Amino acid sequence: MQRHILTGAPGAGKTVLLRRLELAGFPVVEEAATDLIALVTAKGVDRHWEVPSFIDDITALQRARQLRADAWPDAAAFFDRSPICTWALCEYAGRTPPPILVEEMARIDRERIYERRVFFCDLMGFITPTEARRITLEESRRFEAIHADVYARFGYDLVRLPPADVETRFEAVMVSIG
Repeated sequence: MQRHILTGAPGAGKTVLLRRLELAGFPVVEEAATDLIALVTAKGVDRHWEVPSFIDDITALQRARQLRADAWPDAAAFFDRSPICTWALCEYAGRTPPPILVEEMARIDRERIYERRVFFCDLMGFITPTEARRITLEESRRFEAIHADVYARFGYDLVRLPPADVETRFEAVMVSIG
């Protein structure tokens, strides 16, 4: 299976593009962090980023979802973020990547889990706050730069998707994957 990563900073339009890919018939793997944030918020935790196991939990869920997707019969799937994004989150937050993430990064490299060309949605120029997205546009720009740098350091090539409507971005992805 070709495992394509769709990534970018908060507010870049990943979710809308992911929905468009899904409507075109591609299987998608949802973002782990957003789902974990919803869970801990429902449990009354307001500052999810301060939960000690937050990065561990994201990594474990990403791995579980990736392994589950491997059983799908599809030739290709799109992943909303990856463990590389979780590494970027650690750098952004000033946290040392925990052992589970270090091990997962070694595994995905060793097993060549993801395609080396990554679809990177550039910021749209505005942020719509949500329960999971409590970041300013300026903070998101800083996270975007860290994100791009981390992917490059780990040997991935970014296919930049500049700000545009969803159909333009969708067509760029389709051309890129052939």
